[in-house]
Amino acid sequence: MTPLTLADTKLTRIGLGTNRLTDTPENRAFVRAAVEAGVNFIDTAHLYTSGSSEQTLGAALEDIRDGIVVATKGGFHDGRPDALRAELEASLERLRTDRIDLYYLHRVDPRVELEVSLEAIREYRDAGQIGEVGVSAVSVDQLERARRVLPIAAVQNHFNLSERASEDVIDYCTEQAILFVPYFPLGGQPTAAVDEIARRHRATPTQITLAWLLRRSPMVLPIPGTLSLAHVRENLGALEIELSDEDYETLSSTERL
Repeated sequence: MTPLTLADTKLTRIGLGTNRLTDTPENRAFVRAAVEAGVNFIDTAHLYTSGSSEQTLGAALEDIRDGIVVATKGGFHDGRPDALRAELEASLERLRTDRIDLYYLHRVDPRVELEVSLEAIREYRDAGQIGEVGVSAVSVDQLERARRVLPIAAVQNHFNLSERASEDVIDYCTEQAILFVPYFPLGGQPTAAVDEIARRHRATPTQITLAWLLRRSPMVLPIPGTLSLAHVRENLGALEIELSDEDYETLSSTERL
């Protein structure tokens, strides 16, 4: 697999989504075990489990942050600068850090100019409290506008075998060497084609689905969400699968909705 780097960190190309993570001793231990298994890109957001996801990560990773990229997001409901600043401050506190590795504008607020929202985030980047900046659920036009405000290191859009509205965004990110992080990477139901290819590779349908995403672009890094260490290890197993050209084309041509 082609290596990806962000903030001088070489990334494992399967990350961990934490939209269901709550702050329990078991979940803190799970996060640490996922890191031990090989995950070093973890995705959360200010709104996930009412802040508990960030709190869990802050506690679990406080003494093992080296070589791990934690990405969080703000502005899902409100992209006004004051609202973003408040969410950023809360995220810094919950994550127990003075610098967020990667911070996304979670959504473009239709009531606020994209540039205005990003200027607020830029303040924190310029102050060293944010390392890299990303945007989520954007079009190519919005991405280009964002890049005129500040460097954009990552894009997080909905994309999987069944949902491919962001094909042009992936192509743009590939051309511009921008990390593309598909959310809901395992959305949709496995079909006969997925199952048959999985059997031939002695893999699971989940692994084949992730392998297809990895093959789609060298800039793709999926973040399947789970609270199961067994599933983390299964997901990481997709890194060892090399789809043939025929496999890839079969999946690409038969899974589109």
